[in-house]
Amino acid sequence: MIPSPHSSLTGLLSADAVVALHDALTKLWHQPRSDREPEPEYKEPFAEAVAEQHLANFELWHIEDQARVPRASDRQLSELKRAIDRTNQRRNDLMERCDSLLLAALVAEGLPRAHAELHSESPGLMLDRLSILALKIYHTREEIERPNAPVGHAERNRERLGVLEVQRSDLAGCLDRLWQQVIAGERRFKIYRQLKMYNDATLNPALYSQAENK
Repeated sequence: MIPSPHSSLTGLLSADAVVALHDALTKLWHQPRSDREPEPEYKEPFAEAVAEQHLANFELWHIEDQARVPRASDRQLSELKRAIDRTNQRRNDLMERCDSLLLAALVAEGLPRAHAELHSESPGLMLDRLSILALKIYHTREEIERPNAPVGHAERNRERLGVLEVQRSDLAGCLDRLWQQVIAGERRFKIYRQLKMYNDATLNPALYSQAENK
């Protein structure tokens, strides 16, 4: 790889730092509010956006858990579905914000190169996948330590944990590699807008047809 003159960008995105932040926040947010230490102060808007995006996934995870409770009432399920839609929209908006902040920093340094090879997945999408893996790893570790679990439960989850940790390590390595290549001018990425339709009253037929029929 060609040595990069853009050393100011090198530390902006570090997969190791992202993984450490995800793990620390996941542990923190699972503690009772009365026992929690203050959240870290973020020196960069990008780090704050990564944390906010992870919070959206954290909330979405637990809302979806509640939606799967067998005895949940129809009213509860309706409220949870709306909460899932709102939180998922926030999650996607924050993925795009992460990409926007990275691209703004790159543009200030004359990057990414217009003719560099295009990467199909943006860093924001990869950050989202790392966030979800952090939650899976945390809850799988919980299952390994779960008291009174069925025979073989802990062993099955140890195997699952091993797979998840390999997946996260691989993805983190890919994210670092992409960022290094972008800084070196070898690759580029775009923001791929999610353009969700279900929350938009002008695009979801179930919403606008109801309004038209009033």
